[in-house]
Amino acid sequence: MASFHAPSGGRVLVQIFVRDNNVDQALKALKKKMQREGTFREMKRRNHYEKPSEKRARESAEAVRRARKLARKRAQREGLLPRPAPKPR
Repeated sequence: MASFHAPSGGRVLVQIFVRDNNVDQALKALKKKMQREGTFREMKRRNHYEKPSEKRARESAEAVRRARKLARKRAQREGLLPRPAPKPR
């Protein structure tokens, strides 16, 4: 079980169950869960001190990125932009 401090001040617990002694599958599931929740990004960010001005700049850039992504998705839904081609598998 892995835990870390969430930005909101609480703790987040991630639980992965090992089935049939298959540790590789459990590790893969844990990595995927932590990647989805942003745990790796959070750990990397907390590795070194971040000045308040750098934090503001980073958060501002993230907000701009989110707004652009939302606007792009909205434009695609309304038919103003073509939808992205599906990725071949």
